Order: sequence, then structure tokens, then C-alpha cells
Amino acid sequence: MAEPIEKPVTAINVALRPVEQSNQPVSANYSTVGVAQGIAYLDFGFLEPAQLAGAVRNVQSGHGTTNGLEGTLVVRVAMGLDVVQRLQQQLQQVLAGLRRQPTMKG
Repeated sequence: MAEPIEKPVTAINVALRPVEQSNQPVSANYSTVGVAQGIAYLDFGFLEPAQLAGAVRNVQSGHGTTNGLEGTLVVRVAMGLDVVQRLQQQLQQVLAGLRRQPTMKG
């Protein structure tokens, strides 16, 4: 079986210009990904930490699960699967870099 041929990677500097308030960071503590017709939909949301902790306590104490949690959709991003693959590679690089950093011992 022949090995797949890897294409060379070329880096290009890209400058993104903000539109309206798109350069303002948003806080998200929940994410989900869905795929339909070759497009990935990444939803980032925010759940109140107290609400989330309460749901965990209920499960741990044997009171069962809640019917659901209600949060705020912060942003939905739609992207092609090729872009998702590049994002995954970038995230792996970031996480690998974090693992190589020395930890602070207090």
C-alpha cells in the first residue's frame, strides 16, 4: 500500500478587520458541534456557573437529572469541514505548546 503524499504547507499572513463589535471578546463555557450538508455549525454558549453546579449536585446526590439547562447562545459559527480540520490542527498545536510549558509550583 502506498503512503499518502503530504502536500507542503505554506504560511500566509492574514489580517482580519473587525466589523461592528466583532473584535470584542465574548465569554463561553459551553460548546457543541453539528454537521449538516457538509457544513459544521459550532455553537458557543454561556451557562450560569451556579446553575451548572446545581445540576451536578443534583446528579451526585441521587436526585436525578434536570429536564434541561437554559443558557445564552453567544455565537454560532458555520464553516466548511476543511476549515474545521485546520482549526483542529491549530488547536492541537496550541494544546501541545501548553503541555510543554513548565508549570508553576506554589
